[in-house]
Amino acid sequence: MIKDNQKIFNRMHLLLDAVIVAVSYILAWFVKFNILPLDADAGMLPMGTYFSALYLLVPGYVILYSFFNMYTPKRATRRKYEIIGIIQSNTVGLLLFIVALFVIKQNDFSRSMISIFYGINIILTTLSRYFLRSCLQFFRRRGYNRKYILLVGYSRAAEEYVTRINANPQWGYVVRGILDDRVPRGTMYKGVKVVGRIENILYILPENKLDEIAITLALKDYDHLEHIVDLCEKSGVHTKFIPDYNALVPSRPYTEDLMGLPVINIRYVPLTNTLNWMVKRAVDIVGSLCGLLLFSPFMLFAAVAIRLTSRGPVIFRQERVGLHNKPFYIYKFRTMEMKKTGTAERGWTVRDDPRVTRVGKLLRRTSIDELPQFFNILAGEMSLVGPRPEQSLFVEQFKEEIPRYMIKHQVRPGLTGWAQINGYRGDTSIRKRIEYDIFYIENWTFLLDVKILLLTVFKGFISKNAY
Repeated sequence: MIKDNQKIFNRMHLLLDAVIVAVSYILAWFVKFNILPLDADAGMLPMGTYFSALYLLVPGYVILYSFFNMYTPKRATRRKYEIIGIIQSNTVGLLLFIVALFVIKQNDFSRSMISIFYGINIILTTLSRYFLRSCLQFFRRRGYNRKYILLVGYSRAAEEYVTRINANPQWGYVVRGILDDRVPRGTMYKGVKVVGRIENILYILPENKLDEIAITLALKDYDHLEHIVDLCEKSGVHTKFIPDYNALVPSRPYTEDLMGLPVINIRYVPLTNTLNWMVKRAVDIVGSLCGLLLFSPFMLFAAVAIRLTSRGPVIFRQERVGLHNKPFYIYKFRTMEMKKTGTAERGWTVRDDPRVTRVGKLLRRTSIDELPQFFNILAGEMSLVGPRPEQSLFVEQFKEEIPRYMIKHQVRPGLTGWAQINGYRGDTSIRKRIEYDIFYIENWTFLLDVKILLLTVFKGFISKNAY
């Protein structure tokens, strides 16, 4: 049973972290006073005074790591979240260390040595966690350190859970079977069998061969949920609930405590936070001004080329749907021939579209035709990063055909987006594009915007799907 070994593993992990903190501190002292040239910040303190800080520093950092949940199981957790936890806990530790020195009025303690310790400790702790995770995944793939799970209820949630576990053997999860009252015994899904009815849990749990129970009831069986939770908790086995409405609730739901009543918000949009909105808007203003300055030669080239090669205006204006479903006019360099009525064609652009001019093909392929949208960004109608806006006729069509399509209008549309840098632009799958847009909306961070902008520079401007 994995739970019998978890305490031993956690203690070893804690001991390893303590050793790394001590080693990082000693290395920082050695680098500061034996490698780097001495300066006014070196102080006049003896070595013993510096090393005496370890008596508080080592247990303090272990407590910080525990506070930031760094000793909880992370079988299915992405590495980046663990790295974020390491950086957060070390940053707090650094600040507390400096504050403590200020309180005890220890001005001779080298601040630069503390900064060196901060960097070394993050690097060594990250490397140790990476090594431990890799070792555990190696053994789990070979059948060791497994966690055995029983699913209660056959549903879409159960199928998706089994699918993910089968696709990730490094997690070390093994589904023993499924209990369900509606699906016949012996029914198989990807190697996992329905082994009996839900009441059989009374006979299975006393055998003590399970590490976890996952309640995966179908929505129509939720009236039995309270009874099943009661059965599971009496066993003492760790129980978790996997809801059968993941299509409605996001992967990171936002919960509220209404005087003891938990309230789950169906959609959490980080950009509804005022501070997040202000940061993003400030970046949009600065970024659009820099973009206009940086790309002005390309815009001048595009304007001259369009004027010399085809009849009609240089700038094309088209109504799109933006934030909160409000229409606005998007600006682009004209890339199509004008109709006799003096307007450009509406509709979806396809490969080898005869309406696109020769210059227009170049502008579209290199995304230069989108550069006038920097003015939309300055006006507050668009953002540097966000879901691409659509024409109103397509919005009316897609909102009926594609679930959750209208969620994209809870944020400003963008010049580039998460879907676009992943290849979903032009005449590609709208459903996949919406999946990426919703992921962006629910998981927005300033760093995610930076990542998208950098990837746009390296691989987003020129695309085989832009035509």
